[in-house]
Amino acid sequence: METATSKQLNIIIPAYRMHSQSFRNVLNGITEEASLKRIDNKTNHVIWMTGNLVSCRYWVGNLLGIADKDPYEDLFKEGRALDENLAYPTLEELKRNFAVISPRVYQKLLTATDAELDKAFSFGMIVPFIPENVLNTIGMCIGREDYLFGQIGLMRKLLGLKGISYDIDENLKY
Repeated sequence: METATSKQLNIIIPAYRMHSQSFRNVLNGITEEASLKRIDNKTNHVIWMTGNLVSCRYWVGNLLGIADKDPYEDLFKEGRALDENLAYPTLEELKRNFAVISPRVYQKLLTATDAELDKAFSFGMIVPFIPENVLNTIGMCIGREDYLFGQIGLMRKLLGLKGISYDIDENLKY
């Protein structure tokens, strides 16, 4: 395993890498048609959840100085609510975007300094026991990804698929 410049990321980086594995696993077997299904028109569809996962990766990248913008930012930025009147990208498009931004963010996580991570950044939650800085914003994104994986995992079952596997692709280096 590669070593990060900042010891503060010793928990974040393994979680980030596991989420990269989980992204592949949780979407495995979900068709484009199934990815747009909602349960009783009350749930988000898998496309919306996946778009939010990709958006989290772009957000972390932008926090760490990556200039790349999420091509679907208008649809997903800050967890924007699902709008059935909007045209969403395909699952394949979102998978490609995830594969583009994720290794770039991983490299930035490895080289981030304590000074960069301690930099003030307001993520708008105003929780008195969580300092609003880059490090904690990255932590909030990891938590958001956990939540979204759980949501997609539940949708897998509702779509008649097996639960998420925890298979590891050792060739995936981010």
